Amino acid sequence: MSAGTGGLLAGGVDGPGHLRALTSVVLDTLETAAHARGGPLPAGGPDAVTRRTTALAAPVLPEEGVGGEAALGDLVRAVAEGAADPADPACVAHLHCPPLAVAVAAELAGAALNPSMDSWDQAPAAGVIEELTTAALARLVHPDASAPDALITSGGTESNLVALLLAREWAAGGPLRVVTGANVHHSVHRAAWMLGLPAPTVVACGDGRIDPAALDRALTGLAGAPLLVVATAGTTDEGRIDPLPQIARIAGRHGARLHVDAAYGGPLLFSERLAPQLAGLEHAATVTFDLHKLGWQPVAAGALAVADAAMLAPLSLRADYLNADDDTEAGLPDLLGRSIRTTRRPDALKMAVTFRALGRRGLGALVEHCVRTAHEFGRAVDAHPALRRRPGAIGISTVLFRPAVADALPDEAGDAVVAAVRRTLLAEGRAVLGRAVAEDGDGRRRLWLKATLLHPNAATADLLPLLDLVTAAADRAVSEAPPSDGTDAPAAERLSP
Repeated sequence: MSAGTGGLLAGGVDGPGHLRALTSVVLDTLETAAHARGGPLPAGGPDAVTRRTTALAAPVLPEEGVGGEAALGDLVRAVAEGAADPADPACVAHLHCPPLAVAVAAELAGAALNPSMDSWDQAPAAGVIEELTTAALARLVHPDASAPDALITSGGTESNLVALLLAREWAAGGPLRVVTGANVHHSVHRAAWMLGLPAPTVVACGDGRIDPAALDRALTGLAGAPLLVVATAGTTDEGRIDPLPQIARIAGRHGARLHVDAAYGGPLLFSERLAPQLAGLEHAATVTFDLHKLGWQPVAAGALAVADAAMLAPLSLRADYLNADDDTEAGLPDLLGRSIRTTRRPDALKMAVTFRALGRRGLGALVEHCVRTAHEFGRAVDAHPALRRRPGAIGISTVLFRPAVADALPDEAGDAVVAAVRRTLLAEGRAVLGRAVAEDGDGRRRLWLKATLLHPNAATADLLPLLDLVTAAADRAVSEAPPSDGTDAPAAERLSP
């Protein structure tokens, strides 16, 4: 018998005992690896990470196995020592949240049981948990609808794809025309391409939000075609929320269907104080809602809410081995039409455990903490003599800022300093900051550092060292930059976000 082939299974009567010993290896390794890494990500950049990871992980497929404990020890150590850890307050680049322990524990249970969410006989109770979870999410998004529903998805990209698919099937009298803002997530453009739709019509934005007048003009120009307006509640770069009430009125006047990508901003609904920022969301036919962003779930944890369950009819499908007509007529639930995927993980379990553990008030308090911390961090940037925050309001929990020394340089050279600061801190393993190109107070588009604050209990004081790290890195970048001849850097030097 090869090494590690005894006690293979995680399920059944004996599985938890086998899993307990292996889980101890994982937890011990995670703990020691976090101390060894000593920061939000490994130092040295891609080449160094590749060397260290390969030394521990290769060969991945040896001729003879090394056993479960040894394999876990080496590979978990490799991944953990080489991780970008969103639980570190200095890891703030993306909509990349630190997951809650209770959600991770639920994920373990789901993985051990391994229900496949495509037929009742593979997921009897897990299907009920998913139904309860989607009903709660649907009612949160569409509180006044008579028959709302929601699907569990892998995240915002899949949710947006399904939303466009449902709109395409609803459309009649010609191909669906999608109209959206320049601020929209790239997945909307990709979804239109995948579905064979015309390229979306993109309207102008002001301060990172759709311009309602521009939207009205675009819809007028497309009169006679089936129309879908896609708005955003929480843009990736700036955290901006489109003017949803105005957009809903304009869409209604033109007979257009409305989809809102609230992958980032949707969890504001958990907070009674913050939910009014999403006024108008209730008018959307479909809403993207993610919980692996401002919901602290392990990836993946997405949802698509619909105002009327009848909208989901186009997803219905018959496969005799999964949902035969006679089985359905006999009372076995049909899960196949609940997704565009077939095999699906029980992602609703971790969501349900989190909802039940914290309740709406508990979740709302965590969302409020992140928003409050972002405003406090923004004020700290404003008070720092060597930094400048992007003018305007803070978007949800996203703060854009840049070193003041970059403003003293020509635009391209200043943007190059901002980009160099980010890469320097990444290479040193000291901070994970994002980047975004956004309009400045003078109307010119510049490169900014981005802090997306999703840590549910990090205090503002935990974030302040970032400001001094950025300042020091900016000073080094300016001192090490080649002398300028007074002209902007070539276009090839400008890096996109």
